Amino acid sequence: MTHSITTADDVRWLLTHTQGFLGGRVMDVHLAKRWMYDEESGRDLSAGSVVTVVVRYHLHGILRIAKLTLQGVSDFSVFEQDGGDCAPLGMIHVEVQEGLLRFWFDPEGNLYVVCEEALLEEVSLPHSELDLRPGAAQWIFQAESGDPPTVAWLLDELDQAGLPCVWKSTTRRSGISRTLCWEGELVAAADVNAGSTAALTVRTYEPIDGGGFGIRLQPRRASSRINGRLLRAVTEVVMQRYAGTYLTGEHVVSREEWPGSMSSTSDH
Repeated sequence: MTHSITTADDVRWLLTHTQGFLGGRVMDVHLAKRWMYDEESGRDLSAGSVVTVVVRYHLHGILRIAKLTLQGVSDFSVFEQDGGDCAPLGMIHVEVQEGLLRFWFDPEGNLYVVCEEALLEEVSLPHSELDLRPGAAQWIFQAESGDPPTVAWLLDELDQAGLPCVWKSTTRRSGISRTLCWEGELVAAADVNAGSTAALTVRTYEPIDGGGFGIRLQPRRASSRINGRLLRAVTEVVMQRYAGTYLTGEHVVSREEWPGSMSSTSDH
């Protein structure tokens, strides 16, 4: 899900929706300098700065990974000293003053940003923190709206994409969230009887945090060329059909950032 933050009402919505990221943790902070080429002078001119902050937090039994993209940044500071760590969050503070947003991500202001506007992008999971293991190869998609796709639809789309697959249903395990729609293993048909099999565990969920459904893909093997091909094929057919946001590792990616989009950002 995505939500633009520019006004005091937007800030109230953000703090209500996230509960101020209470008990969360900052996973990544990134500063990007944007430049624009001026044909008259033949020089690159500054077009502003963008700060992104990724936060992992839990709320009502739901794991959320949120990315705040803070645009038009005029003041930014990260300060850690004497073993201090501004990653753990108590509760963030945000205010609107003279048309600018001011974010304090910790009580001491060690992570502080002033910007013109912010964009919240978020992916939710009905899982505990332990189920989202660091470094695990997986792809998690959250649609903006609509009902979860069927297994038949997915198999038909992959067949049309030139990668026919076989579906193997998984027996429902105890402790799995009631929001789970279906779960199983997707196997490339050409590899069913081969020694090196391309296979993905696929789980789909009903809406767990607002509108839209969720899909989670995880390769059977940590790294494999054929697994990578199957993973790419499934992600492409899903993204071509549904609007939404996906999570890979700790990176939250919106539709505008999907592969193929152009960017003129220079990072520092």
